[in-house]
Amino acid sequence: MVKRFIAKTKMTKVANTVAGGGIAGLAVAAALAQQGAPVTVHERAPSLRTEGAGLQISPNGARVLMALGLGAQLSEKSIQSQAVVPMDGLTGRPVTRFALSQDAPGFRMMHRGDLLAMLAEACDAAGVEIVTGRTLTPDTAPQSGNLLAADGLHSEFRPLLNGLGKPFFTGQVAWRAVIEGEAAPEACIWMLPGRHVVSYPLPGGKINIVAVQERSEWAEEGWSHADNPAHLMAAFEDAASPLKSLLSQVKSVNLWGLFRHEVAETWAEDNIYLLGDAAHPTLPFLAQGANLALEDAWVLSRCLTGTGDYQQLRQARVRRAIAEANANAVNYHLRGVRRSASHAVLKGIGAIAPDAFLSKLSWLYDHDVTRSAS
Repeated sequence: MVKRFIAKTKMTKVANTVAGGGIAGLAVAAALAQQGAPVTVHERAPSLRTEGAGLQISPNGARVLMALGLGAQLSEKSIQSQAVVPMDGLTGRPVTRFALSQDAPGFRMMHRGDLLAMLAEACDAAGVEIVTGRTLTPDTAPQSGNLLAADGLHSEFRPLLNGLGKPFFTGQVAWRAVIEGEAAPEACIWMLPGRHVVSYPLPGGKINIVAVQERSEWAEEGWSHADNPAHLMAAFEDAASPLKSLLSQVKSVNLWGLFRHEVAETWAEDNIYLLGDAAHPTLPFLAQGANLALEDAWVLSRCLTGTGDYQQLRQARVRRAIAEANANAVNYHLRGVRRSASHAVLKGIGAIAPDAFLSKLSWLYDHDVTRSAS
């Protein structure tokens, strides 16, 4: 490997160059700049992107936003979720209902563009320089200082530290759409054999929809490929009327193939640091992509300006979260007797132990990287 960067120096005056102006990139830039470190963000798009759809911010991610001084904006730009509701997508009936904690910061539902705008404002207020319309590569990156690679799924810098990876098609595709409409402040998981849909409200009278189908036909990776809404409807033609009615309102939809990428073995070397999807692409089955990116950003900023081993502090936790997401990919799509048994168990848990959902994932949601060393 060619060593391009100077020996590691943890000082606030060392220049920090961020590749990528997404959630991870803007968050780490704001966190560093608020400590007085010089930061420049390079985004390949001609402007910071505000497209996309909805996302869910769980308490572990929300705590980072609050620590960045964005608590008020988060409350203003999001809806607090009251529950997760597993639904039988064939009958349209709820299997059970798991109430979510309403204590601050809570579970929030918002548009990705609003989150990016908030982070961009924090960067601007802290003096971050943002350069758009420029793609950083190993050949064009600065020769000194820290290079923070937040350049996403197809990172230019990950191969420098880990070699070329071999992602594989999971046999699943996903559609993402936003429709007009009102819905209860909760996330519904509509489960069908070999398929599922997640729906939840967004501010401004919108509903976010993510639909996943198992199939052998390959689809291109990435979430910005337009598809015909009729294909989405066909995939769920046997769904219950309430779900079909929801999907029938989709006028514009994007399709992407779900590929599994291994968590990077090496996250930091020669003053190159990976964070967000560049380090650990995450499938959309636990709503943790944005939250893990925010955690990465905070921990890396503290390691660069203080002490601590970034990879050691993050890797095991991220692996556990991704394993949990991968398990959901199976559990949502059960068939036959296994499906019936699973729904019966869920119903029983909801009746006997309604706090079980939060208890099972307390290691994830209760964690606070802004207070702990890990």
